[in-house]
Amino acid sequence: MAICADGCFAFGEPNVAHIITALEIQKHNSDRVSVYLDGEFAFGLPIVEAARLHKGQVLSEQEIARLREIDDISRALDRAVRLLARRPYSRAEIRRHLESNQVASPIIEEVLTRLEHLGYVDDHAFAQYWIENREQFGPRGPRALHYELRQKGVSDTIIQAALEALDTHGSAYRAARAQVRRLRGLSRQAFRNKLGSFLARRGFDYDIVREVANQLITELQEEQPDYFANDQTNEE
Repeated sequence: MAICADGCFAFGEPNVAHIITALEIQKHNSDRVSVYLDGEFAFGLPIVEAARLHKGQVLSEQEIARLREIDDISRALDRAVRLLARRPYSRAEIRRHLESNQVASPIIEEVLTRLEHLGYVDDHAFAQYWIENREQFGPRGPRALHYELRQKGVSDTIIQAALEALDTHGSAYRAARAQVRRLRGLSRQAFRNKLGSFLARRGFDYDIVREVANQLITELQEEQPDYFANDQTNEE
């Protein structure tokens, strides 16, 4: 028996058979079983897969390779599911996460396929989640949302489809309303400039910024006559 470059055990020639000498539930993870071949630890397996094995069973090199692949997929799938427990992630984000943990590309593809089949990975649903989350906690304009989703690895086609339902004016208005208290006491022009800069940084276009600023100035003048500093600035 020799040790491979990646630390795995290599059991002889391709056609040589090996005997399972022990199956032990792992001390720190009762959902996994350590498999011993010819008296040496060979690899771990999920307990569901290990249940198909028994002490004294003879395994070929091909069977061993397949069991190792099953274990690699299982461990990578568990890693991805733990990630998804935090929040939804895009397909590209999961790929990057697994790559950062040195998971092989074929294993990643298999994991992503299984996650998609289970409904855990869906870039369309992820884009909707991202936009809705921003709408609730920090409205953004289409430009900003498009940039953020592209950074998450979502395709332009999916992003455009998700943005079609966005009420851009409503989003800008909600974002602007959250700034009203902070901007109190400014002149109307200073209010317009600061609010405009804020909304532009949030990814809203000039026309929307102007509409929302004018709308808020009108509303605030009616709601709170003393909101703005007294000035002689000509307003649009």
